[in-house]
Amino acid sequence: MTERDIPDSWSPERVRKPDESTRLSRNSQFGESRTSGIPPSGSNSKTMKQRKDINNQKLSGKTQLETATSPRGSGKLPRWTKNWAIWAFLLALVPGGIGVMAMGILLKLPSAPNCPSIFWPLASASVRMHCAQLAASKQNVNDLLQAIDLVKQLPDNHPLRGEVDRFIKEWSKDILRLADLSFQNGKLEEAIATARKIPKDLEAYKLVENQITEWQSIWARADAIFKEAEEDMRQQRWQSSFMTASKLLRVDNKYWASVKYNELNNLITRSREDGEKLAKAEDLAKTGVPDNLIKAIQIAEKIDKSSYVYQKAQEAIPGFGRQMLKLAEAKLNRRNADEALEIARLIPDAARLGPEAEDFITLAEAQRSAWLGTVSSIEAAIAQAQQINVSRPNYQKAQQLIARWQIEIEDVARIEKARVLASGGTVNELNAAIAEAQFVPVSNPRGQEARQEIGRWRGQIETIEDRPFLDRAEQIAVLGDYNSLQSAIAEAGQIRRGRALYREAQQKISAWTATIQRTEDQPVLDKARELASGGNLPAAIATARQITGARALSREAQEAIDGWQGEIDAKQNWAQARETSLTGTSSSLAEAIRLARSVPRSSPERSEADAAIDQWSQQILDIARSQSQSDLGRAIETARKVPRGTGAYSEARQQIREWRQLLNPEPPPQQPIEQQSGDGTYTTGQ
Repeated sequence: MTERDIPDSWSPERVRKPDESTRLSRNSQFGESRTSGIPPSGSNSKTMKQRKDINNQKLSGKTQLETATSPRGSGKLPRWTKNWAIWAFLLALVPGGIGVMAMGILLKLPSAPNCPSIFWPLASASVRMHCAQLAASKQNVNDLLQAIDLVKQLPDNHPLRGEVDRFIKEWSKDILRLADLSFQNGKLEEAIATARKIPKDLEAYKLVENQITEWQSIWARADAIFKEAEEDMRQQRWQSSFMTASKLLRVDNKYWASVKYNELNNLITRSREDGEKLAKAEDLAKTGVPDNLIKAIQIAEKIDKSSYVYQKAQEAIPGFGRQMLKLAEAKLNRRNADEALEIARLIPDAARLGPEAEDFITLAEAQRSAWLGTVSSIEAAIAQAQQINVSRPNYQKAQQLIARWQIEIEDVARIEKARVLASGGTVNELNAAIAEAQFVPVSNPRGQEARQEIGRWRGQIETIEDRPFLDRAEQIAVLGDYNSLQSAIAEAGQIRRGRALYREAQQKISAWTATIQRTEDQPVLDKARELASGGNLPAAIATARQITGARALSREAQEAIDGWQGEIDAKQNWAQARETSLTGTSSSLAEAIRLARSVPRSSPERSEADAAIDQWSQQILDIARSQSQSDLGRAIETARKVPRGTGAYSEARQQIREWRQLLNPEPPPQQPIEQQSGDGTYTTGQ
């Protein structure tokens, strides 16, 4: 019997007595069995047909033999009976055929039992084992369970019990192996369900729960890794997410280590690309340029819903739109309504700020009308703001503006009336305008405007009142003498601090005061300059210092004093330099050079000082050369005292390099060594 003879389920209702002569042979590999000597396929009808064929052959042979030996007609034998070759052939053929048939009958085994038609309550243990092995050889869960069910009912004292237990254990392991294949293919629930089909009363069942616990542990660990990588992606920690994903490769499950790992890797790659797009959008938004904000929104919109950056992108889009709204509000606060409206109208629908943007546009247009400052324009602004109903997000702001503009209408009427009163330009008319404008409270929307108008009208009144004083002062100062200027200063001084013409009056007073001070101090400065020209610089300085720092010529006098003092210092430094150089040591000569260099280039002594500086630097170098005869280190230190920029500086630096080379000579280059090789030739080595 072969596998194709076994149906998916066997019915135990049909009764057939099993053939006890069935021989079983078992393979050591669990779940597989073969039947030795069993024909590959057949039934009882086929067996009967074979037996009938054999009987027919026997009868036919017998008939032929009888026909051959029976006499014909008159009793004479046919001619062929006298041929010995024919008799020899018959003697060889007939016994051989009989032997072959006998051998076939002896070697033919009984047919295998038909497992699907067996009545199992009456089936023997060997038949159960045979059919169980056939079922188990299919290696699927249902047949393995069928195989276990067929043999597990044998008594504990049955001779085949040990063999049965061994097969049951192997078949249970086969079921677990098939369940593990489901687990490895990512079907955890199917694997658990398959494993739990193993009967609980079997000893092998204790392996089931351990295996299920291990599967669940592996699955939970892999799922936790996946979720950790997902959280890293949400936080845009790309490097960390890749490292986390690599942990799946070490999970003992092919599904997680291959399918889910590749899925996670692809997700990270796509999400990282989306993260870079979102970062670019955020960089554009930081510029605060409306066009760039629109581009940022467009980039964020293109991020797919499956991306882990999608949520952040969706959160960023309203933020970008709100930035545009804030830019529009800033423009509106600077009373640039046209640009504010243009920005607000550019906010895309994707920003989900539709109601807020619409309300902003309505209120911006209303405010632009109100800024015209007329009663009719303010009434138009109120009508526009009233279009925003209570369900809108900016309803409260609209109501605040309406209340303000309603108050403002009264204030505008008062200010307009005051401006009409002030248009005459007289003191009385201006005072009447001020009185009318003062009815507008400071806290009212137009309070600041009213205060500005009041200040302007008061300034006009003060100008009218104080202009005569300033005009008389200018007329007096025309003479330009000391007494006239003093009188002009006194006349302009009557204009008090805080008055409209106070600053102009002070400017005039400062100019007239400076003219008086120049008249008084110019002779003193001239005398000081005369003394300096005569060479008496100390006296010139003392005379110029009589002009104090608060007077008109104080800066000019101080500049002259600084120049004269510089000449004195230059002469002193030059004299000290010459005196210091007389010592003749390298240190004193270096100090003399420093002092000589402090002589200003504008001083007459400067040319003489430059010549002396070059001479003294050469003397220092000569001293160093003299010292080099006995002490090169000391000579180098002396030569280093030659200052940069002097005549001997370059020569001193060259001399120092030569002396240092003598102190630290470079080792001679290593000469190549000739070595004789074995063949008599010479090679060069180090």
